[in-house]
Amino acid sequence: MPSRPEMIAAVLAFTLLGLAGRAEAASFDCGKAVAPDEIAICGNTGLSELDTEMGALWFSYSRIPMLMGSSGARQDDAHAFLEQRTACGSDLACLTTLYRGRIATLKEQITEALSHLSP
Repeated sequence: MPSRPEMIAAVLAFTLLGLAGRAEAASFDCGKAVAPDEIAICGNTGLSELDTEMGALWFSYSRIPMLMGSSGARQDDAHAFLEQRTACGSDLACLTTLYRGRIATLKEQITEALSHLSP
């Protein structure tokens, strides 16, 4: 099994590769955006970039093996984020704050989860 530093480096490299290929796109199909939050994200480059970063981090985090129960909590957190995003509507400040918080949380969760994978 790879060491903890190797795992962290691999996850971060994978995340950055995902960001490099999608710098101008949101994590969802903007052609199908109908909700106010989706339209705001697709119409704002900064929010689209935050959404892409968050999507790449979520993808990486969702691939880390978790103990029973933790995986369900991970899904609950993702659903809560989407509910909060919907509640922001088209409020750019609300969406920006929400995304920055979610990105910080995902980075912490990835670091914590990886710390349990190897001694």
